[in-house]
Amino acid sequence: MAATGHLQRISASLAVFLGLFGILQTGNCDEQVPLILWTSEGISLPSQSPPTAGHIVEQQQLAAYLEKALTEGPRNVVLFLQDKMSIEDFTMYGGAFGNKQDSVFPNLEGALMSSSSPLVLPAVSWPASNAVIGQLQDQLETSPLYMDPETLSQLRLNASSPALLVFRLPYGIGADLMSAKEILSGNDEVIGQVLSTMKAQSVPYTAIYTALRPSREAASLSIEAGLGGGRSLLQARGGYRERERERERQRRIKEKAEIYGPVEFKEGEDTCILLWAKGLTVSILRSGSWEVQDLTSSTFGKEARLKLDGSRCDKTKARLVLNYEDVLRHRDFKLIFAMSQRHYKVSARRWFTLDAVELEYDGNKATFNGSRNIYAPAEYSYRCESVTNFRWPLLIPHSSKDPANQWRVSFEDFQIQGFNVSGSEFSYASDCAGFFSPGIWMGLMTSLLMVLVLTYGLHMIMQLRTMDRFDDPKGPAISVPQTE
Repeated sequence: MAATGHLQRISASLAVFLGLFGILQTGNCDEQVPLILWTSEGISLPSQSPPTAGHIVEQQQLAAYLEKALTEGPRNVVLFLQDKMSIEDFTMYGGAFGNKQDSVFPNLEGALMSSSSPLVLPAVSWPASNAVIGQLQDQLETSPLYMDPETLSQLRLNASSPALLVFRLPYGIGADLMSAKEILSGNDEVIGQVLSTMKAQSVPYTAIYTALRPSREAASLSIEAGLGGGRSLLQARGGYRERERERERQRRIKEKAEIYGPVEFKEGEDTCILLWAKGLTVSILRSGSWEVQDLTSSTFGKEARLKLDGSRCDKTKARLVLNYEDVLRHRDFKLIFAMSQRHYKVSARRWFTLDAVELEYDGNKATFNGSRNIYAPAEYSYRCESVTNFRWPLLIPHSSKDPANQWRVSFEDFQIQGFNVSGSEFSYASDCAGFFSPGIWMGLMTSLLMVLVLTYGLHMIMQLRTMDRFDDPKGPAISVPQTE
């Protein structure tokens, strides 16, 4: 009987979930994102009535939902924060969520099925979803930890002390919608890995899945996916498609405007140092596990309030100092880039090198050497897809006893220029990618193998020899006398 009642509650929750999704599918979701909240298996929460169809949950109402869930539920919170998401992502690509059988959300659906009291908010205003981290931080009274599935397995959680674990998930749409489907499927796999790790640690948790911005307009998605927008006259389709193209163009312009600019240091009125990265994280090893913090939003973008005190530059030396507050429990934290340039007689030109990347925290210093791997012509900028001190490191600690061995620094899509800056834009980039890529090496090795086989075959042919004497069938047979 208990199992039957549990299945009935799950069916009822999914029915409400699907009903709300179905109602909102035809609505305008340009300014809203969905939010899904559930708890680990075996943990139940008091049921919270979802909003009525068409109602948009604002920041104050969302805070009330979260406060009630965290007051009576687990205070270890796992937040899956996707860059962009809209209701159509579920109706187009979901199995239980929509009409398709090939769902890209099997792990998410399984988590909802195992939870006794999931909460689904189909329409949350994106300013409210942007404030989720701040609301959770205030209610849990703890700082967020930006994690990935690999580092989560090294972290030991405690049910008695709250924790806010944030997992950033990407979202992108290329020339066709298959790219969005593949990315959503990959995000669901990340969700499955995280939930499996949490289950292995036997720590109850509250999970939240939402996004920072809506992904696309509903009408645009329906047309591009071939779902159709209802009945329409053939002669009217041309004008409708033109409007959709214009909306797509405006969306791309808006996305381009959202790309943040580089960190810019000026000496007087002239810019002399530029730094940019798509992602910046630092980690410290404590008690056998890595604590991670994402500094991207604190360093770049309009919301960054970064101080550059201590930075300086001249014709031969450049020093960029990024000052932070409260990073990984350190009140004063500095990230320093020391660069220099000089003339090399062998190449007959000037080169600049990133001599060191330093971390200063509460009077301590950790130093990474970058001069061996990070360099470029003095009039160029330096760019690399990944700059880290682990996993193919370009930053090397000075010695085995240096405190840098307890730290990890990771830059994604890194670019820096400390000399000959013109205006506020980077010069031509000297990329770290080597000339001999894996594909080139594969082609060279295959060609070399074929040449060796051909050479061996020619050598064998050239070693063939004919007999000096042949047996003539018309003449007397060759006899060999026998002697006793």
